[in-house]
Amino acid sequence: MATAVKKHGAFHHHHHSVILEKIGRFVKKNAVLCIAVCLAVTTAFIVPPDKAYLSYFDFKTLTCLFCTLAVVCALRNIRFFTVLARKIVQLFKNTRACILALVYITFLGSMLIANDMALLTFLPLGYFVLSSTGKQKYMAFTFIMQNISANLGGMLTPFGNPQNLYLYTKFHIPTGAFVATMLPPFCISIALITLCCLCVKKEPLSFDTEEIKLPVVKTVVYGILFALSIIIVFRIIPYQVGLVIIPVALLIMDRKALAKVDYGLLLTFIAFFIFAGNMARISAVERLFASLLQKSPLLVATLSCQVISNVPSAILLSQFTSDFAPLLVGVNIGGVGTLISSLASLITFREYTSKNPHSAGKYILLFSAFNFAFLGVLTVAEYLILF
Repeated sequence: MATAVKKHGAFHHHHHSVILEKIGRFVKKNAVLCIAVCLAVTTAFIVPPDKAYLSYFDFKTLTCLFCTLAVVCALRNIRFFTVLARKIVQLFKNTRACILALVYITFLGSMLIANDMALLTFLPLGYFVLSSTGKQKYMAFTFIMQNISANLGGMLTPFGNPQNLYLYTKFHIPTGAFVATMLPPFCISIALITLCCLCVKKEPLSFDTEEIKLPVVKTVVYGILFALSIIIVFRIIPYQVGLVIIPVALLIMDRKALAKVDYGLLLTFIAFFIFAGNMARISAVERLFASLLQKSPLLVATLSCQVISNVPSAILLSQFTSDFAPLLVGVNIGGVGTLISSLASLITFREYTSKNPHSAGKYILLFSAFNFAFLGVLTVAEYLILF
């Protein structure tokens, strides 16, 4: 009898520790989501839920994000990006050219498929190229440059970063004005990234490649769906259309793509919408932010990103100012800096430490050095341009 009780107790203890371990793993993987939910719940005690909560959510941003994420998952499943990347590696035969190509492809990728998707797609590629050619010593540098280029590359297009999509929709920014505002920091970013990569030594590269055949029908259909999700961003057709066509098409052609969508990112957005909406209704907070943003929206936005990340900064600060240009620039260049200034930087950190668990400290030092240098140059340059 005593043994049975002991066994039962041991089973319970083991069961509890397994659950705690699972929760720990979930929190580690979805740290930003957990923080967002905590903030939303905390502010819900100050501003109890009511009808006004519905006005917090930007359904168009959420729909565009979902559609783009789903189509990109489908393209990744047919290994479209791997094929694309290998073609690039075959064209460039040395380390400097290859690292430049990897960084540029991430830069361009973030303009088309958003920064976090660009990193999830092209970081494994960077790893594949450097590890299969025996150039692991460049791994941290390449990952950091890919990370910076993903955060800064997406700034030129309304769908390049989630915060752009949100501000573009909220302020009804004309596409021409959007591009004109973001072109100077975009050009400065390209110049800085190129300069850093040109410091890499030229060492010859070679490796054997297996042939990957792309399924023609799927490639064409996904290409059309991708074009459709971009057309929705540019307000050419209503977003509700995409919300019907894209999931239905993927249900027929690739259900796994729908399952692989980063729903954590969508939930993070929802939680931040609640947090920002509630903060805007607390009068003391409103007074504080309104007065700060009158002084310098660019600096407030850039600094806010370092502490609460760029997407929540955009959602929160947009409640207190109608001057979109410095806010837009601030939440984009503010994406470089600390590890938490952009969700994308956490993705890179997770990818790098999963491959190199013992050099996390070294990576953070190198990451901080490059990121703060970029942040300093861009902030000073933009301050001179805008004022």
